[in-house]
Amino acid sequence: MTNIEYQRGAISAGDCISNAWSLVTNKFWLYIGAGLLTLVLISCIPFVNLFIMGPILGGFYYIVLRDMRGEPVEFGMLFKGFEKFVPLMVVGLIASIPGIIFQIFRFTIDMSKFVGGGRNGTGGGPFSQTTPDIRALIAGLSAMVILAVLGFALLSAIWQISLTFAVPLVLEHEIGPIEAIKLSIAAAFSNLGGLILLVILDALVGFLGILALCLGYFVAIPVIFAANAFAYRQVFPLIEQRFNYAPPPPTEYGNFGV
Repeated sequence: MTNIEYQRGAISAGDCISNAWSLVTNKFWLYIGAGLLTLVLISCIPFVNLFIMGPILGGFYYIVLRDMRGEPVEFGMLFKGFEKFVPLMVVGLIASIPGIIFQIFRFTIDMSKFVGGGRNGTGGGPFSQTTPDIRALIAGLSAMVILAVLGFALLSAIWQISLTFAVPLVLEHEIGPIEAIKLSIAAAFSNLGGLILLVILDALVGFLGILALCLGYFVAIPVIFAANAFAYRQVFPLIEQRFNYAPPPPTEYGNFGV
């Protein structure tokens, strides 16, 4: 069992975004380059991205957390997460489970459409002329599919929120992926309101980035990643910060006959 402590109700979503913006703009090109490469590696390389997502995100967290402490940072540190490749890879794979399920579902639907189209090349089919009962059945099935998709989207959001802190926990501490995930879930649900607000603000930052002729999106990405790092630090403050206080005077403890 781990003795890593976390704060409850500690996330200030607005501060996370504003601090992330200040951090990114202070070292603009470093974060633009690191954010762009991170986005490419975890989004644009099919199959391989599942295995490197955790280490790459770990590297980005490494840069941000060092920069927050005023320590020197450089672009090559983006690959520091590969020093803990296996545990971070496991965390990344587990975090990707909803996306993997969705891709399998979409592939199945696409294949069924392809096969159906091949058998009915003229656009007709066994349901080209439907009775009211069949149309009602199709409508009911469609409604069930829509509800299932909405439910899956909600579960996926909860899944991602629950694992928000897993990558930086593995990065900063000598703990395994399962232990980090359990701790992340406990900390996330103890800061659920702040995390939900942060997700909304992250989405708003991304939307504003897209509106800025897409160029702003390359700024929004590192801001979003950095904001999540600030949220992690609010929930898991440095030990030095928690114990950096002056001891009380001896008289505070009483005379004890001295």
